[in-house]
Amino acid sequence: RSCPTGVFLLDIKENELKMKPAFFSNDSCYLPPLRYPAICKLRGNAESDEYQYIIHGGKTPNNDLSNKIYVMSLISKNSKKTTFQCIEKDLCGDVPEARYGHTINIVHSQGKSMSVIFGGRSYTPLAQRTTEKWNSVVDCLPSVFLVDFEFGCCTSYILPELQDGLAFHVSVARNDTIYILGGHSIQSNTRSPSLYKLKVDLPLGSPAVTCTILPGGISVSSAIVTQTSDTEFVLVGGYQSDNQKRLVCNTIVLEDSNIQIVERESPDWTPDIKHCRMWFGSDMGKGSVLLGIPGGNKQLISDVNYFYILRCKGEKDKEEELTAQICSQTLTEDPTDSTPFEDSEEFCFSAEANRFDVDYIDTYHEDDEEDESETGYWITCSA
Repeated sequence: RSCPTGVFLLDIKENELKMKPAFFSNDSCYLPPLRYPAICKLRGNAESDEYQYIIHGGKTPNNDLSNKIYVMSLISKNSKKTTFQCIEKDLCGDVPEARYGHTINIVHSQGKSMSVIFGGRSYTPLAQRTTEKWNSVVDCLPSVFLVDFEFGCCTSYILPELQDGLAFHVSVARNDTIYILGGHSIQSNTRSPSLYKLKVDLPLGSPAVTCTILPGGISVSSAIVTQTSDTEFVLVGGYQSDNQKRLVCNTIVLEDSNIQIVERESPDWTPDIKHCRMWFGSDMGKGSVLLGIPGGNKQLISDVNYFYILRCKGEKDKEEELTAQICSQTLTEDPTDSTPFEDSEEFCFSAEANRFDVDYIDTYHEDDEEDESETGYWITCSA
C-alpha cells in the first residue's frame, strides 16, 4: 500500500535491508506494479553516467499481461527523497503482444540505437481458450522485435534459426550483437542447450537482423547475469531441471564479435542455499547479485525471505564473496499462492548497486518535506 508502483530504493547498511518507496513527478504516467517485466538501461551517450530505464511487459496485480513500454528517468534526489519521471511510449507497427519472462536489450550500430525484444510467455489466445484452461500460458512465438524509441516504430522478424519460443532465458548485449542462451519452453518442458547470436545492422534504410547458432550453450532457466568489466559477465543461479537448482557459475567474455563461456569456481554456498528448493534474485550492477530464499527452509518463520549478496570478482581476481545472511523481509502474500521456479523470480534491479546511496544526515531541510501532490499514488478504473 505504501508503494503502489512497486518501485523501491534499496538501501543496505550494516547487514540491514531497507526498501523505501520511490516518488514520481506530477507529469509522470501511471506505472503499475509489474511482475517479471523486461528491463534494460539506455545511456544518453558513451560519456554520460545518466541512464534511462526501459520497462516492457510484465504481469499486473490482477494477473493481466501488459504490452506497454515505459521510460523511467531519475530527475532529482536528496538525502530523504528520490524522484523519477515515468513516460509511457506510444508504439506503432508490429507491436509485441503482452508478455512476461522475456528480455529487452539495447543495440548500437552505425550511430543508431534500438531495443530488441525476444521471448517470454503470454496467455492462450482468446479464440483458443476453454473454461478449464482460461488462464493457461503458452510460449510466445520466436519472433525478434526491433523498437525505434525515437519514432516508436516496431518491426518483427521471423528467423529460421529460432524455432522454439523461450522464456526466462539469458541475454547479453554488446554493440550490435546479442547472445541468447538457456531458457525454458513450456510446450516441451525443456531448457534449451542452444546459444544464439543475433546481429543487428542499422543502415540508413531498413534494419537487418541475422541469427547464428553457436556451440557451447547452457541448459538453464531463470539464471542471473552480472557485469564485472566492459567485456566480462558472470552467470549465476537458475535451474537446470524442474527440481534442481544450478549451483555452478560461469564467466562470459565478449570480445571481437566472439563469445567465450567457461566454468568458474563457484562461491562457498551456505547450507541453506544448497538445500532450499527455490531461490530468486537479480543483478544489482557492478558484479553484485542479490539472492533470496524462502524462510521456510530455515524452519523458523514461514513468511520470511532471507537474502544474501554475492559479489563476483573479475577473472583477474577470481575469488567470489558471499556475504552471510544480511536481512529478512516479511512476505505480504500466502506462499502457497506463488508459482515456483521460473515464475518465482520477482526482483528486478535496473540501477547500479550504489546508485542511490546517500548517507543519512539527520538535518532538517525544507526541500526534503514530502509534497503530497507528488506521492505517486494513482488509482485507475476500468469497465
